[in-house]
Amino acid sequence: MSRGCFEMSLTPLLNAAPEIQLHAFAAMSAFALGIVQFAAPKGTLPHRTLGWIWVVLMLVISASSFLIHGIRMWGPWSPIHILSVFTPIMLAVAVVAARRHRVRAHKITMMSVFAGALVLAGLFTLVPGRIMHTVLFGQ
Repeated sequence: MSRGCFEMSLTPLLNAAPEIQLHAFAAMSAFALGIVQFAAPKGTLPHRTLGWIWVVLMLVISASSFLIHGIRMWGPWSPIHILSVFTPIMLAVAVVAARRHRVRAHKITMMSVFAGALVLAGLFTLVPGRIMHTVLFGQ
C-alpha cells in the first residue's frame, strides 16, 4: 500500500559511506541553522556565535565534497566541485565584511552562499538515483 509521494527513510543515508553521511548531516544542520540565523536578531552575541558555527559547517560541507566522486566529468571531479572551491572564498568575503561592519555586503554574501551552496546544490541531491532522493521518496 502506497503512503503517497513521500516515503522518508534515513536508511539509505545511514548505509552510505562515512564521507557522504558527514557531508549530508553537516548540510542539513547548516540549512536549519541558516533558517534560524535569517529569523533571529542580527549583530547579537548569539548571532555571531551561531554564525561561526554555520561557517564551520559550510567549510565541512565544502571539504567533504572533495571526498565524494559520484558524478565524474573531469577525472574524479564534477561541476559541483567548483562550488566547493568558491564557497570558502565567499565565506571569507562575508566574514571580512562583517568584521568591517559592512552589514549589507555581509548579508548579501551570506544569503548568496546559503542560496547557492545549500538550496541550489541541495536541489540537485533530489535527482532520482541520488541518495537524498531515495531518503525522501523511496526507491
